[in-house]
Amino acid sequence: MAAAKTSKNELYLTVLPLVHLDTGLTEQTLTLFPDRRLATEFFKDEVDLYINMFRSRANKYLVGGHVVAYEFQQEANGDGRVIVRVVQSVS
Repeated sequence: MAAAKTSKNELYLTVLPLVHLDTGLTEQTLTLFPDRRLATEFFKDEVDLYINMFRSRANKYLVGGHVVAYEFQQEANGDGRVIVRVVQSVS
């Protein structure tokens, strides 16, 4: 049997603030978007915290089925902040 071909999806880490209309509960969530323009621009002193949080949850809850791995790459923005490109490997 031939090995499954691995494909890659290029995504960007984003922090989304959420306010629940029924309760007023307010929280921040992390998600991925396929469009670089929607990426959060992180300050250098905070980006590792966000990457580590997402990595730990992704490896525990999002890897499985066709998703085989996530890679995280910081990209400088030129103004001292960075965005996080996430490469999702699927097969």
